[in-house]
Formats: sequence, structure tokens, C-alpha cells
Amino acid sequence: MSSFVPTNYDLRTALVFCYHLKKIAAESHRMLVEAYGALGKTQCFEWFKKFKSGDFDVRNEERGKPPKKFTDNELQALLDEDDTQTQQELADQLNVMQKAISIRLKAMGKIQKVGKWVPHELNERQQENRKTTCEMLLDRYKRKSFLHRIVTG
Repeated sequence: MSSFVPTNYDLRTALVFCYHLKKIAAESHRMLVEAYGALGKTQCFEWFKKFKSGDFDVRNEERGKPPKKFTDNELQALLDEDDTQTQQELADQLNVMQKAISIRLKAMGKIQKVGKWVPHELNERQQENRKTTCEMLLDRYKRKSFLHRIVTG
């Protein structure tokens, strides 16, 4: 068995070949799945529909992301101004959807704790404090309780 793994471009080129051999979409799909174990049936039918309309271009269409409606700096400035704002309030100020604010805050590593937006990652001092507290609680759990020492003496 060959170790060749076809790209999407290779599969589409093979579909053009099958189309020119007058194969139907279902048969072409079956052959490609048998040979490579790839390509969805719906995708195959969509490409055949495109070929029937006379478009044989198998390259990927250029798709760009829509331009950002606000920058991280603008969002950070609003948070610096008042870090108790909700996502909806931030969205209203920037004239965007709340989901866009949610995604951007997550990418910036910010979460809301006790009504304030704070970095998600703990700094060194906070990590050390958390570790010390956990060790203290674990030691307290392992020691016999005060009441247990008095009662069983």
C-alpha cells in the first residue's frame, strides 16, 4: 500500500478526471473513497455540480477574515477605564455583538471574577500563595483533630 496521502487539490483534480471520463458523482466518490479513504459524498456532488456549470477551477477560493471592528487596545482601554463592565456593556460601547467581546476577552486571557475582569493566569506570588494554602489545609487534615485528642486522650 502506498503512503501517498492526497491533498484536497489532488482529490478535486481526480474528480475532474472522472467527470471527463463521463463517470457519475456517486461512482467517482466510491472510487476515491476506495483508493484513498477520503472525500465526503456531498462534497463530491458539489464539485460535480460546479463542473457541469462549466467551472473546472479546482483551486481554493480566496477567503479572508472580515476586518476587525475594534482592536484589542480599544477593548483594553475600556477595561482599564472600568473593569466592572459586563460583556454586554462593552459590546454596546464598541457597537459589536456580545459574542465578539467574549471571544476577544478569552483570546486576551481575561476572565471575570467577583465582577472584575482579571488575567486568567496566576502570577508567581498568587501561585505560591495557593500552594502554601493547600499544603496548610492538607497538614491540618492529616493531624488528629483537637476534639479527637481530648475525647480519646
